[in-house]
Amino acid sequence: MFAEIISIGDELLIGQVVNTNASWMAARLNDAGIRVKQISAISDERGLIFNALNEALLRADIILLTGGLGPTKDDITKSVLAEYFNVELIFNEDVFENIKNIFGKHGRTISDINRDQALIPANAKPIDNNFGTAPGMWFERDDKIIVSMPGVPYEMKAMMEHYIIPELQKRFTMGAIFHKTVLTTGIGESALAEKIESWESNLPDNIKLAYLPKPGIVRLRLSAFGKATDQLEKTINREIQKLLLLIPEFIFGYEDDTLEKKLVIF
Repeated sequence: MFAEIISIGDELLIGQVVNTNASWMAARLNDAGIRVKQISAISDERGLIFNALNEALLRADIILLTGGLGPTKDDITKSVLAEYFNVELIFNEDVFENIKNIFGKHGRTISDINRDQALIPANAKPIDNNFGTAPGMWFERDDKIIVSMPGVPYEMKAMMEHYIIPELQKRFTMGAIFHKTVLTTGIGESALAEKIESWESNLPDNIKLAYLPKPGIVRLRLSAFGKATDQLEKTINREIQKLLLLIPEFIFGYEDDTLEKKLVIF
């Protein structure tokens, strides 16, 4: 089961905003057993959104979009999605009721621009937004799912936690994903790769190794994919035992260990 994340917004492309949405979503999908195939950030432009969707549908089963759903003219994602699916925007009473409730809580009057947020593509299933006026939208095409969410982090996270992840878990048989990171020091990335080349070449097909260097440390992240987390953990631990025999002098810990914690001062 593969997913792809598409983040929409010029603010992401000029360095004004860090794309924390994508990293948070990727972590939650990973926890649910869904592998993220690709993450991309694009401008609010019709052609770019069309191209991103077309390409994502070739690679992934689930496409998650964030951004571009605000009430202003620069937020075009909703109208572009309607055009993409060749449907009209229709007024949704349930969405409008949510908008009225939110404005009522703050004693504000609903303007035409806010009322228009109740317009959604005819083929979309709205996803409640308990913290804002822009609904999420759930689409299905050829056994694939496309979900569009607001870019406001707390609005997106609530939708993911309370609706999207649970719904995907109901729809699909999820696999399991298990990661473990081995921490090494005292050896550079290329020298380390040479020492463990044979071990790496003989890793099981369902285990992927990534080298993650930073000053003074090279992290080796093993990622296993399969049906049961406990079995994946056992498989990875067996491989780490083999690694320990190869480079015992360079391994100082796992996961979030630090050199400082491991040093013993006499």
